[in-house]
Amino acid sequence: MQTLLRVSLGIALLCAAVSAQTERLPKPRAIIIFYADDLGYNDTSAYGCAKVPCPHLETLAQQGLVFTDAHSTSSVCTPSRYSLLTGTYAWRYRGMGILPGDARLILPIKGEQLTLPAMMQLAGYRTAAIGKWHLGLGRGIKPTNWNGLISPSPREVGFDESFIMAATGDRVPCVFIQNGRVVNLDPADPIRVNYTPSFRFPNELVAADMTEEQLTTQLKPWGRSADKQHDKTVIAGISRIGHMSGGKSALWNDQKIADRINEAAVRFIRENAGHPIFLYFCANDIHVPRDPHPRWRGKSQLGIRGDVTVQMDDSLGVVRNALAEAGYKAEETLLIFTSDNGPVIADGYLDGALQDCAGHNPAAPYSGGKYTLREGGTRMPFIVHWPGVVQPGKSAALICQVDISRSLAHLIGFSAIPQDSMLDSQNMLPALCGLSKQGRNELPEHNHATNLALRFNHYKLMPGPNASWQLFDLSTDPVEQNDLAPKQPELVRMLIQRLHAIKQQNGGINCSLPTAAPDTW
Repeated sequence: MQTLLRVSLGIALLCAAVSAQTERLPKPRAIIIFYADDLGYNDTSAYGCAKVPCPHLETLAQQGLVFTDAHSTSSVCTPSRYSLLTGTYAWRYRGMGILPGDARLILPIKGEQLTLPAMMQLAGYRTAAIGKWHLGLGRGIKPTNWNGLISPSPREVGFDESFIMAATGDRVPCVFIQNGRVVNLDPADPIRVNYTPSFRFPNELVAADMTEEQLTTQLKPWGRSADKQHDKTVIAGISRIGHMSGGKSALWNDQKIADRINEAAVRFIRENAGHPIFLYFCANDIHVPRDPHPRWRGKSQLGIRGDVTVQMDDSLGVVRNALAEAGYKAEETLLIFTSDNGPVIADGYLDGALQDCAGHNPAAPYSGGKYTLREGGTRMPFIVHWPGVVQPGKSAALICQVDISRSLAHLIGFSAIPQDSMLDSQNMLPALCGLSKQGRNELPEHNHATNLALRFNHYKLMPGPNASWQLFDLSTDPVEQNDLAPKQPELVRMLIQRLHAIKQQNGGINCSLPTAAPDTW
Protein backbone atom coordinates (compact mmCIF):
# COMPACT_ATOMS: atom_id res chain seq x y z
CA MET A 1 0.00 0.00 0.00
CA GLN A 2 2.83 2.44 0.88
CA THR A 3 4.41 1.71 -2.50
CA LEU A 4 1.16 2.55 -4.26
CA LEU A 5 0.87 5.80 -2.36
CA ARG A 6 4.45 6.78 -3.22
CA VAL A 7 3.84 5.99 -6.88
CA SER A 8 0.69 8.10 -6.82
CA LEU A 9 2.54 11.03 -5.29
CA GLY A 10 5.25 10.72 -7.92
CA ILE A 11 2.64 10.74 -10.68
CA ALA A 12 1.05 13.88 -9.27
CA LEU A 13 4.39 15.71 -9.17
CA LEU A 14 5.19 14.62 -12.71
CA CYS A 15 1.82 15.84 -13.98
CA ALA A 16 2.39 19.22 -12.34
CA ALA A 17 5.76 19.55 -14.04
CA VAL A 18 4.44 18.55 -17.45
CA SER A 19 1.46 20.92 -17.19
CA ALA A 20 3.86 23.83 -17.57
CA GLN A 21 4.40 22.70 -21.18
CA THR A 22 0.75 23.31 -21.94
CA GLU A 23 1.18 27.04 -21.34
CA ARG A 24 2.69 27.28 -24.83
CA LEU A 25 -0.16 25.54 -26.62
CA PRO A 26 -2.09 27.64 -29.17
CA LYS A 27 -5.71 28.60 -28.55
CA PRO A 28 -7.94 26.64 -30.96
CA ARG A 29 -10.41 28.55 -33.11
CA ALA A 30 -12.86 25.65 -33.00
CA ILE A 31 -13.46 23.23 -30.14
CA ILE A 32 -15.81 20.34 -30.90
CA ILE A 33 -17.12 17.69 -28.52
CA PHE A 34 -18.68 14.91 -30.58
CA TYR A 35 -20.76 12.84 -28.16
CA ALA A 36 -22.08 9.48 -29.37
CA ASP A 37 -24.83 7.68 -27.46
CA ASP A 38 -24.56 4.16 -25.98
CA LEU A 39 -21.46 3.47 -28.09
CA GLY A 40 -19.31 0.69 -26.69
CA TYR A 41 -15.53 0.43 -26.56
CA ASN A 42 -15.61 -2.33 -29.19
CA ASP A 43 -18.42 -1.04 -31.42
CA THR A 44 -16.43 0.55 -34.26
CA SER A 45 -13.65 -0.37 -36.65
CA ALA A 46 -11.52 2.36 -35.06
CA TYR A 47 -11.34 0.25 -31.90
CA GLY A 48 -11.09 -3.12 -33.62
CA CYS A 49 -14.63 -4.16 -34.66
CA ALA A 50 -14.21 -4.98 -38.35
CA LYS A 51 -17.92 -5.73 -38.74
CA VAL A 52 -18.84 -2.04 -38.36
CA PRO A 53 -16.84 0.10 -40.82
CA CYS A 54 -16.43 3.68 -39.60
CA PRO A 55 -14.03 5.34 -42.05
CA HIS A 56 -14.35 8.85 -40.61
CA LEU A 57 -13.64 7.63 -37.10
CA GLU A 58 -10.76 5.52 -38.40
CA THR A 59 -9.22 8.62 -39.97
CA LEU A 60 -9.66 10.49 -36.71
CA ALA A 61 -7.95 7.64 -34.85
CA GLN A 62 -5.08 7.45 -37.33
CA GLN A 63 -4.46 11.19 -37.09
CA GLY A 64 -5.26 11.64 -33.40
CA LEU A 65 -4.53 10.32 -29.93
CA VAL A 66 -6.57 7.20 -29.09
CA PHE A 67 -7.22 6.62 -25.39
CA THR A 68 -7.64 3.11 -24.02
CA ASP A 69 -8.59 4.00 -20.42
CA ALA A 70 -10.98 6.94 -20.80
CA HIS A 71 -14.27 7.07 -18.91
CA SER A 72 -17.63 8.73 -18.68
CA THR A 73 -18.57 9.48 -15.09
CA SER A 74 -21.62 7.21 -15.13
CA SER A 75 -22.89 4.20 -17.02
CA VAL A 76 -26.10 6.03 -18.02
CA CYS A 77 -26.68 9.17 -20.05
CA THR A 78 -28.14 12.01 -17.97
CA PRO A 79 -25.52 11.87 -15.18
CA SER A 80 -22.64 11.65 -17.67
CA ARG A 81 -23.90 14.64 -19.65
CA TYR A 82 -24.40 16.62 -16.46
CA SER A 83 -20.85 15.87 -15.32
CA LEU A 84 -19.30 16.77 -18.67
CA LEU A 85 -21.04 20.16 -18.84
CA THR A 86 -20.55 21.09 -15.16
CA GLY A 87 -17.25 19.47 -14.17
CA THR A 88 -18.96 18.01 -11.09
CA TYR A 89 -19.85 14.38 -10.43
CA ALA A 90 -23.59 13.98 -10.97
CA TRP A 91 -23.80 11.30 -8.27
CA ARG A 92 -23.25 13.99 -5.65
CA TYR A 93 -26.85 15.07 -6.14
CA ARG A 94 -29.85 13.34 -4.65
CA GLY A 95 -31.92 11.35 -7.13
CA MET A 96 -29.68 11.95 -10.13
CA GLY A 97 -30.65 9.39 -12.76
CA ILE A 98 -32.23 9.00 -16.18
CA LEU A 99 -34.69 11.85 -16.69
CA PRO A 100 -38.20 11.53 -18.12
CA GLY A 101 -38.96 13.54 -21.23
CA ASP A 102 -40.80 16.28 -19.33
CA ALA A 103 -38.27 16.86 -16.52
CA ARG A 104 -37.26 20.35 -15.54
CA LEU A 105 -33.77 21.64 -16.26
CA ILE A 106 -31.18 20.19 -13.89
CA LEU A 107 -28.15 22.15 -15.09
CA PRO A 108 -27.20 25.31 -13.20
CA ILE A 109 -28.11 28.43 -15.13
CA LYS A 110 -26.02 31.57 -15.38
CA GLY A 111 -25.56 33.17 -12.00
CA GLU A 112 -25.76 29.84 -10.14
CA GLN A 113 -22.65 27.96 -11.19
CA LEU A 114 -20.27 28.26 -14.13
CA THR A 115 -20.87 25.61 -16.78
CA LEU A 116 -18.52 24.61 -19.56
CA PRO A 117 -20.52 26.42 -22.29
CA ALA A 118 -20.88 29.55 -20.16
CA MET A 119 -17.11 29.57 -19.67
CA MET A 120 -16.57 29.26 -23.41
CA GLN A 121 -18.93 32.18 -23.96
CA LEU A 122 -16.96 34.34 -21.52
CA ALA A 123 -13.79 33.38 -23.39
CA GLY A 124 -15.23 34.75 -26.64
CA TYR A 125 -16.50 31.58 -28.29
CA ARG A 126 -19.84 31.24 -30.08
CA THR A 127 -21.49 28.21 -28.50
CA ALA A 128 -24.07 25.67 -29.67
CA ALA A 129 -25.77 22.53 -28.38
CA ILE A 130 -26.92 20.29 -31.22
CA GLY A 131 -28.70 16.92 -30.92
CA LYS A 132 -29.71 14.94 -27.88
CA TRP A 133 -30.15 16.99 -24.69
CA HIS A 134 -31.79 14.88 -21.94
CA LEU A 135 -30.99 17.36 -19.16
CA GLY A 136 -34.46 18.78 -18.66
CA LEU A 137 -36.17 21.97 -19.82
CA GLY A 138 -38.17 24.65 -18.09
CA ARG A 139 -38.66 25.39 -14.39
CA GLY A 140 -40.93 22.47 -13.61
CA ILE A 141 -43.22 24.52 -11.36
CA LYS A 142 -45.98 23.68 -13.83
CA PRO A 143 -45.96 21.13 -16.66
CA THR A 144 -43.69 22.28 -19.47
CA ASN A 145 -45.55 24.39 -22.03
CA TRP A 146 -44.28 22.93 -25.29
CA ASN A 147 -46.35 25.42 -27.28
CA GLY A 148 -44.49 28.62 -26.43
CA LEU A 149 -41.01 29.74 -25.41
CA ILE A 150 -39.48 27.06 -23.19
CA SER A 151 -37.28 28.59 -20.52
CA PRO A 152 -34.83 27.95 -19.05
CA SER A 153 -33.29 26.01 -21.89
CA PRO A 154 -29.74 25.60 -23.26
CA ARG A 155 -29.54 29.38 -23.76
CA GLU A 156 -29.68 30.00 -20.00
CA VAL A 157 -26.94 27.40 -19.46
CA GLY A 158 -24.48 29.09 -21.81
CA PHE A 159 -25.35 28.04 -25.36
CA ASP A 160 -25.91 30.85 -27.84
CA GLU A 161 -27.79 28.49 -30.14
CA SER A 162 -29.45 25.11 -29.77
CA PHE A 163 -31.25 22.56 -31.91
CA ILE A 164 -32.11 19.67 -29.63
CA MET A 165 -34.22 16.64 -28.82
CA ALA A 166 -35.72 17.19 -25.38
CA ALA A 167 -34.74 13.76 -24.13
CA THR A 168 -34.20 10.54 -26.08
CA GLY A 169 -35.55 8.99 -29.25
CA ASP A 170 -37.67 6.56 -27.25
CA ARG A 171 -39.27 9.28 -25.09
CA VAL A 172 -41.91 11.84 -25.99
CA PRO A 173 -42.09 14.64 -27.03
CA CYS A 174 -40.79 13.49 -30.42
CA VAL A 175 -40.03 16.97 -31.74
CA PHE A 176 -37.02 19.21 -32.30
CA ILE A 177 -36.59 22.36 -30.21
CA GLN A 178 -34.64 25.25 -31.66
CA ASN A 179 -33.60 28.06 -29.33
CA GLY A 180 -36.42 27.25 -26.91
CA ARG A 181 -39.26 26.72 -29.40
CA VAL A 182 -40.65 23.57 -30.99
CA VAL A 183 -39.80 23.49 -34.70
CA ASN A 184 -42.71 23.49 -37.20
CA LEU A 185 -45.40 23.55 -34.51
CA ASP A 186 -48.95 24.37 -35.63
CA PRO A 187 -50.56 26.55 -32.91
CA ALA A 188 -53.91 24.99 -33.78
CA ASP A 189 -52.57 21.56 -32.83
CA PRO A 190 -50.91 22.07 -29.43
CA ILE A 191 -48.62 19.49 -27.85
CA ARG A 192 -49.46 17.83 -24.57
CA VAL A 193 -47.12 15.47 -22.75
CA ASN A 194 -47.63 13.39 -19.65
CA TYR A 195 -45.58 10.71 -17.93
CA THR A 196 -48.20 9.52 -15.45
CA PRO A 197 -48.27 5.72 -15.95
CA SER A 198 -52.04 5.37 -16.44
CA PHE A 199 -52.63 8.71 -18.16
CA ARG A 200 -54.71 8.98 -21.34
CA PHE A 201 -55.81 12.16 -23.08
CA PRO A 202 -59.63 12.04 -23.02
CA ASN A 203 -61.34 12.01 -26.41
CA GLU A 204 -58.03 12.59 -28.21
CA LEU A 205 -56.81 9.09 -28.98
CA VAL A 206 -55.39 9.78 -32.43
CA ALA A 207 -52.49 8.36 -34.42
CA ALA A 208 -49.85 10.18 -32.43
CA ASP A 209 -51.34 9.02 -29.14
CA MET A 210 -52.58 5.50 -29.68
CA THR A 211 -51.14 2.77 -27.55
CA GLU A 212 -49.22 -0.11 -29.04
CA GLU A 213 -52.17 -2.49 -28.70
CA GLN A 214 -54.35 -0.22 -30.87
CA LEU A 215 -51.72 0.31 -33.55
CA THR A 216 -50.18 -3.13 -33.81
CA THR A 217 -50.61 -3.23 -37.55
CA GLN A 218 -48.93 0.16 -37.96
CA LEU A 219 -45.79 -0.65 -35.98
CA LYS A 220 -42.54 -1.02 -37.88
CA PRO A 221 -41.01 -4.49 -37.46
CA TRP A 222 -38.22 -2.94 -35.36
CA GLY A 223 -40.51 -0.50 -33.53
CA ARG A 224 -42.29 -2.99 -31.27
CA SER A 225 -41.62 -2.63 -27.56
CA ALA A 226 -40.08 -5.39 -25.47
CA ASP A 227 -41.38 -4.06 -22.14
CA LYS A 228 -44.24 -2.09 -20.62
CA GLN A 229 -42.17 1.07 -20.33
CA HIS A 230 -41.90 1.55 -24.09
CA ASP A 231 -45.53 0.82 -25.02
CA LYS A 232 -47.23 4.11 -24.13
CA THR A 233 -47.43 6.11 -27.38
CA VAL A 234 -46.86 5.07 -30.99
CA ILE A 235 -45.33 7.75 -33.19
CA ALA A 236 -44.12 7.12 -36.74
CA GLY A 237 -44.54 3.38 -36.33
CA ILE A 238 -42.42 3.15 -33.17
CA SER A 239 -43.66 2.69 -29.62
CA ARG A 240 -42.37 5.22 -27.05
CA ILE A 241 -42.09 6.01 -23.35
CA GLY A 242 -44.65 8.56 -22.10
CA HIS A 243 -47.88 9.98 -23.51
CA MET A 244 -48.12 12.66 -26.18
CA SER A 245 -50.90 14.18 -28.24
CA GLY A 246 -50.91 16.94 -30.82
CA GLY A 247 -47.98 18.51 -32.63
CA LYS A 248 -48.40 16.37 -35.74
CA SER A 249 -46.66 18.88 -38.03
CA ALA A 250 -43.67 18.99 -35.66
CA LEU A 251 -43.10 15.26 -35.19
CA TRP A 252 -39.72 14.02 -36.30
CA ASN A 253 -39.06 11.24 -38.79
CA ASP A 254 -36.72 8.80 -37.02
CA GLN A 255 -34.89 7.89 -40.21
CA LYS A 256 -34.05 11.55 -40.77
CA ILE A 257 -33.05 12.51 -37.20
CA ALA A 258 -29.33 12.25 -37.97
CA ASP A 259 -29.72 14.38 -41.11
CA ARG A 260 -31.68 17.07 -39.25
CA ILE A 261 -29.09 17.23 -36.49
CA ASN A 262 -26.27 17.32 -39.03
CA GLU A 263 -27.96 20.18 -40.91
CA ALA A 264 -28.25 22.20 -37.69
CA ALA A 265 -24.57 21.70 -36.94
CA VAL A 266 -23.53 22.67 -40.46
CA ARG A 267 -25.70 25.78 -40.27
CA PHE A 268 -24.14 26.86 -36.98
CA ILE A 269 -20.62 26.34 -38.32
CA ARG A 270 -21.30 28.25 -41.55
CA GLU A 271 -23.11 31.15 -39.91
CA ASN A 272 -20.32 31.64 -37.40
CA ALA A 273 -17.40 31.17 -39.77
CA GLY A 274 -14.58 33.51 -38.83
CA HIS A 275 -15.43 33.41 -35.12
CA PRO A 276 -14.12 31.07 -32.43
CA ILE A 277 -16.74 28.35 -31.93
CA PHE A 278 -17.55 25.71 -29.32
CA LEU A 279 -19.86 22.96 -30.57
CA TYR A 280 -21.39 20.35 -28.27
CA PHE A 281 -22.66 17.85 -30.84
CA CYS A 282 -24.70 14.97 -29.40
CA ALA A 283 -25.61 12.25 -31.86
CA ASN A 284 -28.84 10.35 -31.33
CA ASP A 285 -27.08 7.21 -32.54
CA ILE A 286 -26.71 4.50 -31.45
CA HIS A 287 -29.49 4.83 -28.85
CA VAL A 288 -32.80 3.03 -29.30
CA PRO A 289 -35.10 3.10 -31.19
CA ARG A 290 -32.76 2.23 -34.03
CA ASP A 291 -34.25 3.28 -37.34
CA PRO A 292 -31.41 4.23 -39.69
CA HIS A 293 -31.95 6.07 -42.93
CA PRO A 294 -32.43 3.56 -45.79
CA ARG A 295 -29.07 4.55 -47.29
CA TRP A 296 -27.32 3.05 -44.25
CA ARG A 297 -29.31 -0.18 -44.01
CA GLY A 298 -27.11 -3.22 -44.50
CA LYS A 299 -23.87 -1.19 -44.35
CA SER A 300 -22.60 -3.20 -41.36
CA GLN A 301 -22.45 -6.87 -40.50
CA LEU A 302 -24.24 -6.38 -37.17
CA GLY A 303 -27.76 -5.59 -38.30
CA ILE A 304 -29.69 -2.49 -37.37
CA ARG A 305 -27.47 -1.67 -34.39
CA GLY A 306 -24.36 -1.77 -36.55
CA ASP A 307 -26.09 0.25 -39.27
CA VAL A 308 -26.89 3.17 -36.95
CA THR A 309 -23.24 3.10 -35.87
CA VAL A 310 -22.23 3.61 -39.50
CA GLN A 311 -24.80 6.44 -39.61
CA MET A 312 -23.17 8.00 -36.54
CA ASP A 313 -19.81 7.84 -38.32
CA ASP A 314 -21.30 9.70 -41.27
CA SER A 315 -22.38 12.50 -38.91
CA LEU A 316 -18.77 12.83 -37.80
CA GLY A 317 -17.73 13.19 -41.41
CA VAL A 318 -20.39 15.83 -42.05
CA VAL A 319 -19.23 17.93 -39.10
CA ARG A 320 -15.57 17.70 -40.10
CA ASN A 321 -16.33 18.61 -43.72
CA ALA A 322 -18.39 21.61 -42.61
CA LEU A 323 -15.52 22.85 -40.47
CA ALA A 324 -13.10 22.63 -43.39
CA GLU A 325 -15.50 24.34 -45.79
CA ALA A 326 -16.05 27.17 -43.28
CA GLY A 327 -12.32 27.83 -43.09
CA TYR A 328 -11.49 26.14 -39.79
CA LYS A 329 -8.15 24.52 -40.52
CA ALA A 330 -7.44 21.15 -38.94
CA GLU A 331 -4.51 22.57 -36.95
CA GLU A 332 -6.87 25.21 -35.51
CA THR A 333 -9.52 22.69 -34.48
CA LEU A 334 -9.59 20.58 -31.33
CA LEU A 335 -12.05 17.70 -31.70
CA ILE A 336 -12.85 15.28 -28.89
CA PHE A 337 -14.80 12.15 -29.82
CA THR A 338 -16.37 10.03 -27.08
CA SER A 339 -19.66 8.52 -25.85
CA ASP A 340 -21.94 9.11 -22.88
CA ASN A 341 -21.95 5.60 -21.40
CA GLY A 342 -21.37 1.96 -22.13
CA PRO A 343 -23.14 -0.18 -24.71
CA VAL A 344 -26.42 -2.07 -24.63
CA ILE A 345 -27.57 -4.43 -27.36
CA ALA A 346 -31.26 -4.87 -26.52
CA ASP A 347 -32.88 -1.98 -24.65
CA GLY A 348 -36.66 -1.95 -24.79
CA TYR A 349 -37.33 -2.97 -28.39
CA LEU A 350 -37.72 -6.18 -30.35
CA ASP A 351 -35.49 -4.83 -33.12
CA GLY A 352 -33.50 -7.97 -33.84
CA ALA A 353 -30.32 -6.61 -32.28
CA LEU A 354 -29.86 -9.66 -30.03
CA GLN A 355 -29.90 -11.98 -33.01
CA ASP A 356 -27.86 -9.71 -35.30
CA CYS A 357 -25.19 -9.10 -32.65
CA ALA A 358 -24.90 -12.70 -31.48
CA GLY A 359 -21.28 -13.30 -30.51
CA HIS A 360 -20.43 -9.58 -30.46
CA ASN A 361 -19.23 -8.10 -27.16
CA PRO A 362 -19.59 -4.34 -27.63
CA ALA A 363 -17.43 -3.65 -24.56
CA ALA A 364 -14.64 -6.12 -25.36
CA PRO A 365 -12.17 -6.86 -23.90
CA TYR A 366 -14.12 -5.68 -20.85
CA SER A 367 -17.31 -6.94 -19.27
CA GLY A 368 -20.54 -5.14 -18.48
CA GLY A 369 -22.08 -2.18 -20.26
CA LYS A 370 -24.79 0.41 -19.82
CA TYR A 371 -26.36 0.49 -16.31
CA THR A 372 -23.47 -1.50 -14.76
CA LEU A 373 -20.46 -0.77 -12.54
CA ARG A 374 -18.18 -3.01 -14.56
CA GLU A 375 -15.56 -1.46 -16.83
CA GLY A 376 -17.75 -1.72 -19.89
CA GLY A 377 -20.20 0.69 -18.25
CA THR A 378 -17.93 3.72 -18.28
CA ARG A 379 -14.81 2.87 -20.32
CA MET A 380 -15.40 4.81 -23.52
CA PRO A 381 -13.93 5.23 -26.96
CA PHE A 382 -12.13 8.56 -26.65
CA ILE A 383 -10.06 10.24 -29.36
CA VAL A 384 -8.42 13.67 -29.28
CA HIS A 385 -7.71 15.11 -32.72
CA TRP A 386 -5.63 18.27 -33.17
CA PRO A 387 -3.06 17.96 -35.97
CA GLY A 388 0.24 19.66 -35.31
CA VAL A 389 -0.40 19.79 -31.59
CA VAL A 390 -1.56 16.34 -30.52
CA GLN A 391 0.72 13.65 -31.91
CA PRO A 392 -0.97 10.52 -33.29
CA GLY A 393 -0.74 7.38 -31.22
CA LYS A 394 -2.29 5.63 -28.24
CA SER A 395 -2.46 6.60 -24.59
CA ALA A 396 -3.19 4.40 -21.58
CA ALA A 397 -3.66 7.43 -19.30
CA LEU A 398 -6.66 7.18 -16.98
CA ILE A 399 -8.90 10.14 -17.84
CA CYS A 400 -12.53 11.12 -17.33
CA GLN A 401 -15.00 13.34 -19.17
CA VAL A 402 -15.56 15.37 -16.00
CA ASP A 403 -12.03 16.73 -16.53
CA ILE A 404 -12.80 18.31 -19.89
CA SER A 405 -14.03 21.52 -18.23
CA ARG A 406 -10.86 22.48 -16.35
CA SER A 407 -8.63 21.10 -19.09
CA LEU A 408 -10.25 23.43 -21.63
CA ALA A 409 -10.14 26.28 -19.12
CA HIS A 410 -6.37 25.84 -18.88
CA LEU A 411 -6.06 25.60 -22.66
CA ILE A 412 -7.92 28.85 -23.37
CA GLY A 413 -6.38 30.69 -20.43
CA PHE A 414 -9.56 31.03 -18.39
CA SER A 415 -8.69 31.34 -14.70
CA ALA A 416 -11.84 32.92 -13.21
CA ILE A 417 -13.60 29.69 -12.21
CA PRO A 418 -15.74 30.30 -9.10
CA GLN A 419 -15.09 28.15 -6.05
CA ASP A 420 -18.51 26.49 -6.31
CA SER A 421 -18.04 25.41 -9.94
CA MET A 422 -16.32 22.50 -11.72
CA LEU A 423 -15.74 20.95 -8.31
CA ASP A 424 -14.50 17.54 -9.42
CA SER A 425 -12.81 18.50 -12.68
CA GLN A 426 -9.02 18.22 -12.93
CA ASN A 427 -6.70 19.74 -15.48
CA MET A 428 -5.71 16.75 -17.62
CA LEU A 429 -4.51 18.80 -20.59
CA PRO A 430 -1.02 17.25 -20.60
CA ALA A 431 -2.52 13.78 -20.92
CA LEU A 432 -5.18 14.89 -23.43
CA CYS A 433 -2.50 16.41 -25.66
CA GLY A 434 -0.14 13.46 -25.33
CA LEU A 435 2.47 15.47 -23.43
CA SER A 436 2.20 13.08 -20.52
CA LYS A 437 1.48 9.37 -20.28
CA GLN A 438 -0.03 9.92 -16.84
CA GLY A 439 -3.61 10.88 -16.15
CA ARG A 440 -5.57 10.38 -12.96
CA ASN A 441 -4.45 7.83 -10.42
CA GLU A 442 -7.98 7.37 -9.05
CA LEU A 443 -11.50 7.66 -10.41
CA PRO A 444 -14.93 6.85 -8.95
CA GLU A 445 -17.21 4.98 -11.36
CA HIS A 446 -20.98 5.34 -11.05
CA ASN A 447 -23.94 3.34 -12.34
CA HIS A 448 -27.57 4.39 -12.67
CA ALA A 449 -28.28 3.82 -8.98
CA THR A 450 -26.31 5.15 -6.01
CA ASN A 451 -23.50 2.62 -6.30
CA LEU A 452 -19.88 3.65 -6.74
CA ALA A 453 -16.75 1.73 -7.64
CA LEU A 454 -13.23 3.12 -7.38
CA ARG A 455 -10.39 2.85 -9.85
CA PHE A 456 -6.96 3.22 -8.25
CA ASN A 457 -4.31 2.92 -10.93
CA HIS A 458 -4.92 -0.56 -12.39
CA TYR A 459 -6.89 -1.78 -9.37
CA LYS A 460 -10.66 -1.57 -9.09
CA LEU A 461 -12.72 -1.72 -5.89
CA MET A 462 -16.36 -2.62 -6.49
CA PRO A 463 -19.37 -3.48 -4.30
CA GLY A 464 -20.00 -7.20 -4.16
CA PRO A 465 -22.88 -9.39 -2.98
CA ASN A 466 -24.20 -9.22 0.57
CA ALA A 467 -22.58 -5.85 1.39
CA SER A 468 -19.12 -7.18 0.54
CA TRP A 469 -16.35 -5.58 -1.50
CA GLN A 470 -14.51 -7.00 -4.47
CA LEU A 471 -11.04 -6.11 -5.77
CA PHE A 472 -9.81 -6.66 -9.31
CA ASP A 473 -6.49 -6.11 -11.05
CA LEU A 474 -7.52 -4.86 -14.49
CA SER A 475 -4.00 -5.20 -15.88
CA THR A 476 -4.33 -8.99 -15.70
CA ASP A 477 -8.10 -9.41 -15.35
CA PRO A 478 -9.99 -6.98 -17.64
CA VAL A 479 -13.25 -8.95 -17.35
CA GLU A 480 -13.25 -8.62 -13.54
CA GLN A 481 -13.53 -12.31 -12.71
CA ASN A 482 -10.75 -12.91 -10.17
CA ASP A 483 -11.65 -11.29 -6.85
CA LEU A 484 -8.45 -10.38 -4.98
CA ALA A 485 -10.20 -8.94 -1.92
CA PRO A 486 -9.57 -12.00 0.32
CA LYS A 487 -5.87 -11.90 -0.55
CA GLN A 488 -5.32 -8.13 -0.17
CA PRO A 489 -7.48 -6.95 2.76
CA GLU A 490 -5.15 -4.03 3.57
CA LEU A 491 -5.49 -2.59 0.07
CA VAL A 492 -9.27 -3.09 0.22
CA ARG A 493 -9.48 -1.18 3.51
CA MET A 494 -7.37 1.64 2.12
CA LEU A 495 -9.50 1.95 -1.03
CA ILE A 496 -12.75 1.86 0.96
CA GLN A 497 -11.45 4.73 3.10
CA ARG A 498 -10.40 6.61 -0.02
CA LEU A 499 -13.82 6.14 -1.66
CA HIS A 500 -15.57 7.45 1.45
CA ALA A 501 -13.23 10.45 1.47
CA ILE A 502 -14.05 11.23 -2.18
CA LYS A 503 -17.75 11.05 -1.37
CA GLN A 504 -17.32 13.66 1.36
CA GLN A 505 -15.35 16.11 -0.79
CA ASN A 506 -16.95 19.14 -2.42
CA GLY A 507 -20.23 19.06 -0.53
CA GLY A 508 -20.48 15.34 -0.05
CA ILE A 509 -23.15 13.09 -1.50
CA ASN A 510 -26.95 13.44 -1.49
CA CYS A 511 -26.72 17.21 -1.40
CA SER A 512 -29.34 19.31 -3.15
CA LEU A 513 -29.31 19.99 -6.85
CA PRO A 514 -29.05 23.57 -8.13
CA THR A 515 -32.28 25.55 -7.99
CA ALA A 516 -33.33 24.29 -11.43
CA ALA A 517 -33.74 20.75 -10.10
CA PRO A 518 -36.95 18.76 -10.58
CA ASP A 519 -39.42 19.32 -7.73
CA THR A 520 -39.94 15.56 -7.36
CA TRP A 521 -36.33 14.83 -6.46
